[in-house]
Amino acid sequence: MLKVYGTKICPDCIACEASFKKYGIDYEFINIFATMPDFKEFLRLRDASPAFAHAKEQGSAGIPACVKEDGEIFTDWEGFLKDQGLEPIWPEEADRAKAEIAAQCDLRQHNC
Repeated sequence: MLKVYGTKICPDCIACEASFKKYGIDYEFINIFATMPDFKEFLRLRDASPAFAHAKEQGSAGIPACVKEDGEIFTDWEGFLKDQGLEPIWPEEADRAKAEIAAQCDLRQHNC
């Protein structure tokens, strides 16, 4: 079973979860903001894996991060679906989360 590290406020995490549910992909969602141990587990994973190099270069968190049973880590959940002939979906809930983040960034008067 896949482990998916993410948050319930991240637009990409919301879309990833909705897509995995739609296609019946078995996964465990680990909300990295739910508990400190979950957050630390994600940070250890992110700090140790080269799979997050691109995210770090971009200044992003690297979520959703998916870990296969064999330990392989990937952050391109859309590519994962497309490789299986499945089309990722982007639900309205993800659009709302994206708009909320943009509004928060505007309130802070900097780019997020």
